[in-house]
Amino acid sequence: MVETLLISLTVLVLAVFVGYEVITKVPPTLHTPLMSGTNAVSGIVIVGALIIAGQDFGIAGAILGVFAVALATINVVGGFLVTDRMLQMFRRRPEDSK
Repeated sequence: MVETLLISLTVLVLAVFVGYEVITKVPPTLHTPLMSGTNAVSGIVIVGALIIAGQDFGIAGAILGVFAVALATINVVGGFLVTDRMLQMFRRRPEDSK
């Protein structure tokens, strides 16, 4: 069980590092369209995190699972908010249509 936790923590640290490196290399003009496109992937991450949180990995596994669910949920909600804001920029305002 300790070996599984160690492997899971290694994957988490590597994923955080790779994610940070990938996101910092994206130009600002592409960030919003890419964020809106990755909301589906974040939804899959939530499902995976829920599965892991529900398994019997002890208290540390449960805490990490809940933490993963919280972070993935924040990512999905933030992505939808940014996408909505981006789409509002392209809508006509009522005073512009006169």
